[in-house]
Amino acid sequence: MGSRKEKSADARKEANKELYIAKLNNCPTSPRKMRLVADLVRGMDVVSATNTLQFTSKEAARRVEKLLHSAMNNFEQKSGEKWENANLFIKEIKVDSGRMLKRLQPAPQGRAHRIRKRSNHVTLVLGSAK
Repeated sequence: MGSRKEKSADARKEANKELYIAKLNNCPTSPRKMRLVADLVRGMDVVSATNTLQFTSKEAARRVEKLLHSAMNNFEQKSGEKWENANLFIKEIKVDSGRMLKRLQPAPQGRAHRIRKRSNHVTLVLGSAK
């Protein structure tokens, strides 16, 4: 590796030490439904986001809540301090489209309808407001 690439890689590693990331891949929910829940909690602090997700009646909210707890545990393991004292907030939450299972469903008069079972990838990044 050249010295220029090595310096930029070291800078990227240093920047990632301050980020606390959790990912959920191939979640069997459509990205549109997941984005509705992600928009609810984007930019919130961790405590109010947990309360919001807990009382949201969507199935996607359960998955995002579990992902948020995973990111909080990642913070505790990386930094060595408790999340309660750190004033954490959701810095970034991103929902991308995952793979799509394509199926055919029989329809009347010999036709077929295409069924697309969508999935998504969710990336949650926590930041600490110090």
